[in-house]
Amino acid sequence: MGLSSLTISGAWFMDHQNRRVRLRGVNLGGDCKMPFPDGGTDHKTNFADHKTVSFIGRPFPLEEADQHFARLQAWGFNCLRLLTTWEAVEHAGPGKYDEAYLDYFAEICARAADFGLYVFIDFHQDAWSRMSGGDGAPGWTFDAVGLDFTKFHEAGAAHVMQYKYDYEDERARQEDNYPTMTWAQNYLMPANAIMWTLFFGGDAFAPGFEIEGQSAQDYLVGHYLGAMNAIAHRVKHMPHVLGFDTLNEPSTGWIGKTLSYRHLAPSDENPLPARPGPAWSVLDGLAVARGQGRSIPALRFKSDVMKVVLVGENPVNESGVSIWKPGAICPFEAAGAYELTPNGVTVLNEKHFSMREGRSIDPEADFMVPFFNRVAASIRSVRDDWLVFAEVDPFRGIVGDGFPPGMPERTVNASHWYDIITLVTKTFQFPDAFNPLTGKTLHGADAIEAGYTSALGRLKKSSKSLPEGDAPTLVGEFGIPYDLDGGVAYQAWADGDQSEAPWASHTTALDLMYNALDTLQIHSTHWNYTASNSNDLRIGDGWNQEDLSIYSADQATSPNDINSGGRALKGFVRPYMRACAGQPIAMRFDRRSGRCTIKFDADAGGVSEIYVPDIQYPNGNHVAVEGDAAAVFNPKSQSLSVTAAKKGPVVVTLTRPAAA
Repeated sequence: MGLSSLTISGAWFMDHQNRRVRLRGVNLGGDCKMPFPDGGTDHKTNFADHKTVSFIGRPFPLEEADQHFARLQAWGFNCLRLLTTWEAVEHAGPGKYDEAYLDYFAEICARAADFGLYVFIDFHQDAWSRMSGGDGAPGWTFDAVGLDFTKFHEAGAAHVMQYKYDYEDERARQEDNYPTMTWAQNYLMPANAIMWTLFFGGDAFAPGFEIEGQSAQDYLVGHYLGAMNAIAHRVKHMPHVLGFDTLNEPSTGWIGKTLSYRHLAPSDENPLPARPGPAWSVLDGLAVARGQGRSIPALRFKSDVMKVVLVGENPVNESGVSIWKPGAICPFEAAGAYELTPNGVTVLNEKHFSMREGRSIDPEADFMVPFFNRVAASIRSVRDDWLVFAEVDPFRGIVGDGFPPGMPERTVNASHWYDIITLVTKTFQFPDAFNPLTGKTLHGADAIEAGYTSALGRLKKSSKSLPEGDAPTLVGEFGIPYDLDGGVAYQAWADGDQSEAPWASHTTALDLMYNALDTLQIHSTHWNYTASNSNDLRIGDGWNQEDLSIYSADQATSPNDINSGGRALKGFVRPYMRACAGQPIAMRFDRRSGRCTIKFDADAGGVSEIYVPDIQYPNGNHVAVEGDAAAVFNPKSQSLSVTAAKKGPVVVTLTRPAAA
């Protein structure tokens, strides 16, 4: 199927028929962060092969592509946030691109169009690099600034599963060695903080520090954009490729922080909630990187009080290991932030990273916005109609502060949102909640859905701060862990229960999330679809024990069943209006009854398209249309076409046939 490019108008994407298109997609896929075939965190490594790895085969080998794309199409998705990494393109060394991988990636992009899937490309990262506990940047970036990643673990400068896990231990998970969902602690640790500060703010905070005749900032950002452009040139002729995500969930390192502050709770300096894990100060990080031992406060989320609390302190780098290579200088000491002395470290400029020329620094306005514009200029030098998919900081999005001024034109708000309690605790609960706006107490699922709608509504509000004044909101990531409650659903599957019952909590959680998306009429790409996913608690999506994939290879037991391998399908495979010839007004789907109501103001003669999945309507569907319009259902494509005879309001109602 050929796909034309999309433009944007207000909150909507527009196709060549001038229809408003709703993008409902998925991230493909979670294991693209790691080399193929045995690069996942369930495999021990010291990263010595980092220059010779290959990512060909992520998200799946080409010979498997059609079956996976056909499944995503059958599940109603029309968009992919397609993952790649800087490392995948440029792992061999600066300027050395993996041409075979670029060929492979371009072919994956091309195949997606055959299954009606638009694509925007995500240069993914978490915690800078695999060597610093995440994924994204090549290993040689550490060499370039003078860091020795082989020392990170010994110095306590990074939290890396491959070093902390005992791979001979047969336990499914080792919470004592590598607690689940703790990889994000790396952002505050020195290996990460040094790299992010140089990447976004090297010119300001390490002036005079150069790599191959360039400032560290220009060198790092220049190579990142070079890798992005290598991909861009391979896909520029594909109209269904909509643009690029700027950079997944980046950190600004130490930018905007004073040297001595430790964030233990909301304060005047930092009003945001504290996060679980070690509460590093900038000075802690600078000292540990230089081989100084420190004692770092430890925070933990306590479910009995539902907040993060101080639980003690942990010693770090007692062995006195420096992560700087012999002869390398710390550029921040050279810039006058601190001084290493025989007795430790001494602060010279408490506000080195937080104030410039008498003005407090805003990390996003002063450093992220210029980066967003640089990305936009770079990709649009290859194809000028590409969209920029940008992410506001998740906490900033939660409070609805929006994007800073000066963002590139034609930017999509692609911010992320998760139910943090469910994500961290890996449980899904139904507490009652009092709504102060209505004065009523909502019970169970109603309270949760209201909370989701409120949070996503604030995220949508952020779109109004973009240049056009009302841009599309596409939630770039959201989803749930499938290993809820210690993976009881996996055990039920292994014991032979392949019914919907073990997935009841998952289905309900996803249903409530999609209800909120429908209420707000915003676009989304679900995190995630991992073709190699395993029900093994140690493996999951193949990265740091995360397990949010809507598909598992372990459950794909029926080759002739397109739905085989799907998890909690009824939670996310649901009807929605994919293309509206007119103006969408409202939509509501009740999963239990099967009733779906879609309201819109139709354009005369326009043909709107509604996805109607067999999974929700296994015995067929009944369609009622109010207004001057006619509907025709195509069971092969699971699509309902609604043609309006004249301009005016139309209501389409879908129901399940009455039981015989």
